[in-house]
Amino acid sequence: MTGSTDPLLSSIRKQARTHFSQAKGSHDWDHTLRVLRLCRRIGAAEGADLLVTEAAAYLHDIGRGHQDRANGNLCHAEKGAAMARELLKAYPLADDRRENIIHCIAAHRFRRGDPPRTLEASVLFDADKLDAIGAVGVARAFLFAGELGARLHSPEVDVARAPAYSVDDTGYREYVVKLSRIRDRILTVTGRRLADERHRFMTVFFDRFLEEYKGER
Repeated sequence: MTGSTDPLLSSIRKQARTHFSQAKGSHDWDHTLRVLRLCRRIGAAEGADLLVTEAAAYLHDIGRGHQDRANGNLCHAEKGAAMARELLKAYPLADDRRENIIHCIAAHRFRRGDPPRTLEASVLFDADKLDAIGAVGVARAFLFAGELGARLHSPEVDVARAPAYSVDDTGYREYVVKLSRIRDRILTVTGRRLADERHRFMTVFFDRFLEEYKGER
């Protein structure tokens, strides 16, 4: 089994981590490590190439800082894939594995980008999305909103029309426009099983959140 004791993966891990020195909490190195653990779990169950999935997990968000600095006007998956292509030139990888890692990174984003075309890309996609739902997903949604300086909730605003990266880009808006839809986008059998439970918890939480906000509970 591959893992962080593999010299190649250990080196990729160290290279990847250098891109997170100023990362925001919602997409920091801790997020990368949670995605890594999910990749190992899903990848093992689905029979994926674990070297590819682990390398891709380490590298999948190395372009995130560029997107944040551009206020969302740059795709971190595309940027990260281009950065990974340069980084991986130094490693003795078979061409098909290298291209698969790059594809995994390019295809991991929810809102846009290439769809996953390999099992390994599907594993990374699912792992990254699972970290956006459930209890951790709720926490990250509000953490991200706080990073933007958003309000706790904007009940007078149509969340579907509220602009991203604005004061109305709240945790609840993230739930409505993205998180509530993730379960139906999960690609692997193992990922769907995990997503069902996380989705149920998240739905209960936001129902309760609205009731408490209105003073009904």
